Amino acid sequence: MPVPTSPTARASRSALPTLVVVGHGMVGQRFLEALAERGLTAAAGTARVVVLCEEPRAAYDRVQLSSYFSGRTPDELSLVEPGFMERHGFELRLGDPAESVDRVARTVTARSGETFGYDTLVLATGSYPFVPPVPGKDTEGCFVYRTIEDLLAIEEYARTATTGAVVGGGLLGLEAAGALKGLGLDTHVVEFAPRLMPVQVDEGGGAALLRTVENMGLTVHTGVGTQEVTAGEDGSVNGMALSDGSALATDLVVFSAGVRPRDQLARDCGLAVGQRGGIVVDEECRTSDPAVFAIGECALAPDGRVYGLVAPGYEMAQTAAGVIAGGKASFTGADMSTKLKLLGVDVASFGDAHGTSEGCLDVVYADARSGVYKKLVIGRDGTLLGGVLIGDAEQYGMLRPMTGTVLPVAPEQLVLPAGTGGPAVLGPSALPDDAVICSCHNVTKGAVREHGTLPEVKKCTKAGTGCGSCVKVIGQLLPQSQDKGLCGCFPYTRGELYEIVRALEITSYAELLDSHGREAARGGDGCEVCKPTVGSVIASLAPTVGASGYVLDGEQAALQDTNDHFLANLQRNGSYSIVPRIPGGEITPEKLIVIGEVARDFGLYTKITGGQRIDLFGARVEQLPLIWTRLVDAGFESGHAYGKSLRTVKSCVGRTWCRYGVQDSVKMAIDLELRYRGLRSPHKLKSAVSGCARECAEARGKDFGIIATAGGWNLYVGGNGGATPRHADLLAQDLSDAELVRLIDRFLMFYIRTADRLERTSTWLDRIEGGLDHVRDVVVHDSLGLCDELERVMADHVRGYRDEWAETINDPERLRRFVSFVNAPDTPDPSVRFVPERDQVKPDLDILAGPVLAVRTLEGTAS
Repeated sequence: MPVPTSPTARASRSALPTLVVVGHGMVGQRFLEALAERGLTAAAGTARVVVLCEEPRAAYDRVQLSSYFSGRTPDELSLVEPGFMERHGFELRLGDPAESVDRVARTVTARSGETFGYDTLVLATGSYPFVPPVPGKDTEGCFVYRTIEDLLAIEEYARTATTGAVVGGGLLGLEAAGALKGLGLDTHVVEFAPRLMPVQVDEGGGAALLRTVENMGLTVHTGVGTQEVTAGEDGSVNGMALSDGSALATDLVVFSAGVRPRDQLARDCGLAVGQRGGIVVDEECRTSDPAVFAIGECALAPDGRVYGLVAPGYEMAQTAAGVIAGGKASFTGADMSTKLKLLGVDVASFGDAHGTSEGCLDVVYADARSGVYKKLVIGRDGTLLGGVLIGDAEQYGMLRPMTGTVLPVAPEQLVLPAGTGGPAVLGPSALPDDAVICSCHNVTKGAVREHGTLPEVKKCTKAGTGCGSCVKVIGQLLPQSQDKGLCGCFPYTRGELYEIVRALEITSYAELLDSHGREAARGGDGCEVCKPTVGSVIASLAPTVGASGYVLDGEQAALQDTNDHFLANLQRNGSYSIVPRIPGGEITPEKLIVIGEVARDFGLYTKITGGQRIDLFGARVEQLPLIWTRLVDAGFESGHAYGKSLRTVKSCVGRTWCRYGVQDSVKMAIDLELRYRGLRSPHKLKSAVSGCARECAEARGKDFGIIATAGGWNLYVGGNGGATPRHADLLAQDLSDAELVRLIDRFLMFYIRTADRLERTSTWLDRIEGGLDHVRDVVVHDSLGLCDELERVMADHVRGYRDEWAETINDPERLRRFVSFVNAPDTPDPSVRFVPERDQVKPDLDILAGPVLAVRTLEGTAS
């Protein structure tokens, strides 16, 4: 620790040096992670670390705060991985903020009354929302937009409101406006400056943003201030008086007019603060007291700025942790570049975005019709000084690291659209090794290139885990395999083979291998990689290319994976499980009885699955058609639990039963499951429909998830549970039923068309060039002109669907394969046995293990 105390004083508090952290927001958590990386923890026996947190929950992602209104839960916003505090011995005290600091005694007193001695104190108190001192600002129905608790209060109050107004048109103000609109309110934005986002964008960018925002149904009032918030007879908000003399009727007001550093604790204990606020720190983030550090939004940096972005706060956290650990580190200022998506609009600015440098020139492209505005600020010598990108920020990931260098191409080529002399695409080779690729975590190109995969880069450097704008460039920097072929049989990727099959209407694996396989593989039998892959491709295109839609017909049968061979899931003892489809999880009592009777009559183990279905375990292969017959006769069909295809579309009960529901989620789930049943894809597909933002169906953990809003449906894509969970991303919002189905059609067929073998939508979305933005351009805006074809192929699937169980039991020839022994078709497999457990059956594992063999010792005796 940098400022040791006497052994006697230290021993009275702890056997280890004590470090007290006041505040546990994003920067406070990053500071703890930096301490852990340096081994400065109680678990390592080097320091006691006490964290005093004002909020009732641990650090969470404020940058993604608005995603709460899109279905993300507070727990899912958490930045603290399970077990982190316990693993490192950090003492986190929630809801117990610091009330006072005694710098002479070196103690901090918390709200609970408990006092903590410290050797080093770190202030990470962040900032507080600025509320203009207007009459009525404390009226019932007025809120700020800063914490999860604020959002919970806004959500509850909005249930009885119809109109909302946001005071402030900056980053957070527009996010708040988007949240109010998503809650179904007619939304107004009041901004005192003459344009939206005045700090980040210039006049042209503000104009482009204004047009786009207004086209989304928001009403914007710029160049006016709030004079008063008025109240009705019940004492709650009923309007606002504006500085231009106009009045605005509203039921709810959100103040989002900027933030101020929380420096009162520092003021009260006599630390130096800036004239306009902020705790004065030096390059080591040390305050006027050498034993006290300040980091994040509460600190006034050596360059005279208080940084309101998370990236500079992270840099400060790293600097302070390095110094406290005894190393050398400094923070003198930070890049204020930012890229985000506001109300679905790409907005980015970097460097000298406003062109304040002497002698600089602007290169501008503006298209009011499409809402695109691009400006690059160029120095006299051709140096890129900064820029603003609205509506199309595709080049941001490359342009920001090149700030301060001479561009290798004419700047106009970087802003003009294709077909008009641009855009030129800058590759990562144009960047020097010391170029910062990830500004959130200050990771350079050289550091990225030390790793081989994107997950490795994220884990080791944290690059790509912040705002995500650098992920595309990181992918371009990583090693690229020279041979993109699917396997040793084909020199083409799965996506390329899909195109070949579709364009040439190839209906058999042998035809494809002989015509497009590698020379050495032609005329052969293929391999275990390409056979099921091609089988899946042909199955997904079967109605379109004229192939049989039944996966066990002819050659197709030899291409299938183990489960597909018998249209059921193989279990560890050689028996099979059967999962009938239960669309949307809705089932009648009569059908429940049938499932119970089938399970009883065939002695099957039954279990309710996480996908709202009932799984029947323990069927022998020769029993499968008999069981299917009973189920099909009762109106069931295959649930395709065995195939790389749609599994389930879960649902909550929706507005039909639930008092919070805003749409009929059950009907939508049933409609979607019946539409996409049997759709063969590169990997399994899961979906869910939630009837409100409470997200009971867990839609954001699915390949495509739907959440109801007051205005329709929000569509999320690329979610995943399991070993590598990923929250789905918002693709489009407030969709009608028809719009929703059309976009899902396009999304699924574009995924099936372009994904790699065994690639889930989550991995595909991270891998595909351009990521979510590219997918949105293709399936929402039809940028490639593919949408008609994608819809046509899906329509072919829907028209051509046949239930595989029914197709099997109605064809004696197809039934011949369902035997344990070909030469003794009436003989069951004697190794498939069961024993009782909890009033059901389970596999007899002893028979699977085989006999116990005696083991002889060196002395020759058995043991």
